[in-house]
Amino acid sequence: MALNRYVIYPAVFTPEEGNPNILNVKFPDVPGALTFGSDLKEAMFNASEALALMLYDEKNLPVPSDIKVIRGDYPSSIVEYIGVDLSEASKTISTPSVKKNTTIPTWLNNLAIQHNINFSQTLTEALKEKLGV
Repeated sequence: MALNRYVIYPAVFTPEEGNPNILNVKFPDVPGALTFGSDLKEAMFNASEALALMLYDEKNLPVPSDIKVIRGDYPSSIVEYIGVDLSEASKTISTPSVKKNTTIPTWLNNLAIQHNINFSQTLTEALKEKLGV
């Protein structure tokens, strides 16, 4: 069973100069997590994705700052917590595949070929089910 890795970081939502309908988003504790949205709802959704993309495979996560300190640093911006489950994010973020060789009985191989079974897909699905991920 996969461990739940839910993280929460303060995000800064700042209206774009010259276009106040666009909100730029940054995470002071995660410098590479940058995004934007055409309204607050979209900006918050995109912020969650940006945070997940930056942290899903990190072993040592940055310590989240106190939101009061961040609000003091950005008095004219909206500052809110954004949370994401990194375990779930890692399942949906594209990762490279590896080639695995396996041995199965000939009769099972022939039957699977007759039924157009995708061996890679079947093995992947079986492993996910077995591992509970």
